[in-house]
Amino acid sequence: MNGARDTLADFTATPRMLAMAALAAAIGVLSAFVALALLKLIGLFTNVFFFHQLSFANRSPAYNSLGALEVLVPVAGALVVGVMARYGSERIRGHGIPEALEAILVSGSRLEPRVAVLKPLSSAVSIGSGGPFGAEGPIIMTGGAFGSLIAQLLEVTSAERKALLVAGAAAGMSATFASPIAAMLLAVELLLFEWKPRSFVPVAVASIAALITRHYAIGPGPLFPVPPHPAFVGGLALLECAVAGLLAGALSALLTLAVYASEDLFKRLPIHWMWWPALGGLVVGLAGVVCPRSLGIGYDTIGAILRGSLAWRALVLLLVVKGVAWAASLGSGTSGGVLAPLLMMGGALGGIETLAFAPAGPGFWPLVSMGAVLGGTMRSPFTAVVFAVELTHDVNMMVPLMVAVVVAHAFTVLTLRRSILTEKVARRGFHVTREYAVDPLEVLFVRDVMTASPPGAREADPKPPAVAFANESLRTAVHRMARVGATELPVVSGMNSTERVGRLTLANILAARARHLEDETRRARFLVWTPPSRFLRAARHRG
Repeated sequence: MNGARDTLADFTATPRMLAMAALAAAIGVLSAFVALALLKLIGLFTNVFFFHQLSFANRSPAYNSLGALEVLVPVAGALVVGVMARYGSERIRGHGIPEALEAILVSGSRLEPRVAVLKPLSSAVSIGSGGPFGAEGPIIMTGGAFGSLIAQLLEVTSAERKALLVAGAAAGMSATFASPIAAMLLAVELLLFEWKPRSFVPVAVASIAALITRHYAIGPGPLFPVPPHPAFVGGLALLECAVAGLLAGALSALLTLAVYASEDLFKRLPIHWMWWPALGGLVVGLAGVVCPRSLGIGYDTIGAILRGSLAWRALVLLLVVKGVAWAASLGSGTSGGVLAPLLMMGGALGGIETLAFAPAGPGFWPLVSMGAVLGGTMRSPFTAVVFAVELTHDVNMMVPLMVAVVVAHAFTVLTLRRSILTEKVARRGFHVTREYAVDPLEVLFVRDVMTASPPGAREADPKPPAVAFANESLRTAVHRMARVGATELPVVSGMNSTERVGRLTLANILAARARHLEDETRRARFLVWTPPSRFLRAARHRG
């Protein structure tokens, strides 16, 4: 036992993790400037398309004076994106995160260099021409592309390349929203598929480096400041938070279904997919005539919702029109992100709920619903809670957000098989599991499952090329079997011993798996409740 205790550890990190962290810090700084460049490009194209000016200033397309000609602007931008996608790279289509997922799952975390250029450019054109998207998805994709490119220039493993890709993606989100913790959590919940120091430490370093760079290059947060709310809003308000979470979960499911129903509809059209974004742009243009606030990123609109300065009729109109335009445009395969639209639609839902729920201060219900819609749609509950707090710096909102987000998350995982992000990956023939657990083979030792040798057979033998050790984890032994291509290994008592104490076979390993499955599926009762009257009768009988 002492030998196993001396060799086994809680984590598998090595000093190489520090070199990866240093690289990640540089990627974080680079990603912050990429985020700044994309935001400036969006401002430039917005001014060119809607105001016919050469300016990088951030302006909302909602205040243009084009009149009916406004309908044509999103169509023109979408045509440009379609051409870029067909003749540049099809990888620029979509909202960025599924493409990063696919690169991690299928391509060994390798992204093409042209994606790092075309993705932000196409997204800037799309959003600048009124597309109802956010900049965060493209920035996540672009930051990940730069992280991947740097990793491809170096001699690293696929796991290290993944860590650097995700470091760039997290840094992009951190720089965009001044949300370093939420960016790290998003990386863990959605992109890394593991919780190991070898990947988490570089991602955290990149996220923090991006935040520091943002402070000097873009400015500090919070992005959406709100008046502080009470530390405890009361039991009734928390119960209503659960109701808000249920409504947000229903909205999340509806939005997810709408996006992929739109995609299915476009696939039935007898025209090349290059022209689909233009048709989606037509829907966006018409939506902009009906509700100008539905155009573009809409950070100013999100701020107005949190301040409570929009009437409920305007909120209903915004929720419906933004949802239709977003689903149609995203389903058409254009380029843009999902976080900002989800925040806007969730905030609009919360603003409407303010009419029915208990008063809890300005921006309370919009913020609760923003977090819940985000958590329900992306299936990343920790990210949603922390993200909403970092966007506002209102720590007192943590508990109300937890209640609403957990309910929304529970609703969508029970009603939808996949999230809006993983559905696209599944439609390309791949599967992503979002559940993380310790491998049961990691907590079992070889001695627990091996077939023991008869006592008389425990003589000292020459050690074969590959053996298993009785006091090592079963997972380590299985990895060794895979490396040498063996289906059975002799088991020796220790590192420096040749005494065979048993053998490890595939049947033993399957039996260990079966034991784990039984723990998860077999129901049993160990305590039986006895009514007090029966207990008293038994006591009198004994007396």
